[in-house]
Amino acid sequence: MMASDELKSKTSVWYLSKYLSEPSASDPGSRGYCLMAELERLGMSVTVLTSDSGHHFFGGQGKDRRRYRTTSVQDQMRVIRIRTLKYRKQRSFRRLLSWLDFEFRLLAMPKSDLPRPDVIIASSLSLLTIVSGLLLRIRYRCRLVFEVRDIWPLTLVEEGGFSRWNPLISLLAGIEWLGYRFSNAVVGTMPNLGEHVRSVVAVAPPVYCVPIGFDERSIKGPSQIDSVRSLANISKETFVVGYAGSMGVSNALETILRCAEDLADDHRLHFVLMGEGDLRSDFQSRFGRLPNVTFHEAVTRGEVSAVLRGCDLLYFATQASSVWKFGQSLNKLVDYMLAGKPIVGSFTGHLTMINEAQCGTVVPADDVGSLRVELLRFAGLGVHQRAMLGDRARAWVLANRGYRLLASEYRAILDGLREPVGRL
Repeated sequence: MMASDELKSKTSVWYLSKYLSEPSASDPGSRGYCLMAELERLGMSVTVLTSDSGHHFFGGQGKDRRRYRTTSVQDQMRVIRIRTLKYRKQRSFRRLLSWLDFEFRLLAMPKSDLPRPDVIIASSLSLLTIVSGLLLRIRYRCRLVFEVRDIWPLTLVEEGGFSRWNPLISLLAGIEWLGYRFSNAVVGTMPNLGEHVRSVVAVAPPVYCVPIGFDERSIKGPSQIDSVRSLANISKETFVVGYAGSMGVSNALETILRCAEDLADDHRLHFVLMGEGDLRSDFQSRFGRLPNVTFHEAVTRGEVSAVLRGCDLLYFATQASSVWKFGQSLNKLVDYMLAGKPIVGSFTGHLTMINEAQCGTVVPADDVGSLRVELLRFAGLGVHQRAMLGDRARAWVLANRGYRLLASEYRAILDGLREPVGRL
C-alpha cells in the first residue's frame, strides 16, 4: 500500500520521441534517454514512448513484426518501443512516412496500462510529435512541454533548399505555431531559441535551454582501442586534424576538404574524417586521392573520445545559415571536449561552448582561407599550449554538461509549469 501511495505521489512524465537510443556497450545512450533516466532518479515516474526505426538507429531497427510494441524497464523507467515503418536514408520519402506511422500508432495505442501523465514532453526530432502531444494533453488535461531539438521547418528552408511557400513547409510552419502557442513551456537545446519562438508567436510561453550533455557513467578510463594515428597509419610527427560524425549536407565538410586540397603539398598536416553519411562516397571520389586525407569508418559513440585523443586538433562545421543565430548544441562538441583537445570550427552564429571554455576558435562558415590560416596557426603552437586548451575543454564540459546537472535543471522547469497563454 505504501509503495502504491508513493508511486501516486510522484509526478508522472510521458516522454514522446520518434528517436531514442538506449545505452549499450558501444553507445552511452541518447540525450533523451539519459535525461529521462536522471529524472527518474530524481523522483519522477517516467514513461518513454518511442519507435523502433531510424536511419541512425544505434541498436539496429526492430525486426519483430508480430508485436505492436515492446515494453522494457530501463534504469527503473518504462521504455515502450512502438513498431514503426523502417527506412535507411535520411533524405527519403519513407522517412516522412515513418514519422506519420509513428504518430498514428502512438495515438491509437492502448494506454490504460500506463500511469496517467501529469506532464507530457513532446520532442521535435520529428516535428509531428508535437501534434500527438497536443492531442494527448487535451485527453489527459495535463501539462505539455515542447522540446525543440531542430528548428523545423526553418532548417529545411535554410539548409534543405525548400521554398518557404512549399505546401509541406507551410504545413510544418502551422504545426510549429501550434506547438509554441499551446505548450506550457518550450525547452530547446540551443541557447538563443527564445528569439526564434517570439518571432513565430506574438505571445510566447517560457523558453528554456537544456543543452546536449554527457552521461557521467559513460566516462571511461584509458582505452585499449587504437588511436586515430594507428587507424590511419600516421607518424607521430604529423599534425593530425580530426573529424568524427556524419557526412551529410548539414555537416558542411566541403570547407575542410577544400582546405586539405590547398594544403596537399604541406606534409606537416594530415586530415582524418571518421563517419558515414549520404555524401561520404562523393567526398571519397573527389578528395580520397589526396595524400593528406584519410577517410575512416564511423567510430562508436562509446569509443569516440578515446580515438580522438590521438588527434592534435578537432574540427566541426555548419552551413552558413540563419538557423545558427539561435545557437547550437552539437553532440560532437561534447565528445570533442571530453577528449581534451583544442577545437576549431567553421561556424557563423550565436557564441558556442568553445568561446565559454576558451578552448579553441571559430572562423566564418564556408571560409576556406580563414580556416587554412587558423589550422596552420594551431600547428605552429607548442605541445604545452595545445594541451592547456584541451584541458580547459575537458574541465569545462565536466563542470557544465553532465546529465545529472542538466536533469536537475529540467526538473525545476517541470516543477514550475503554469498554464499557457493560449489554452486548448
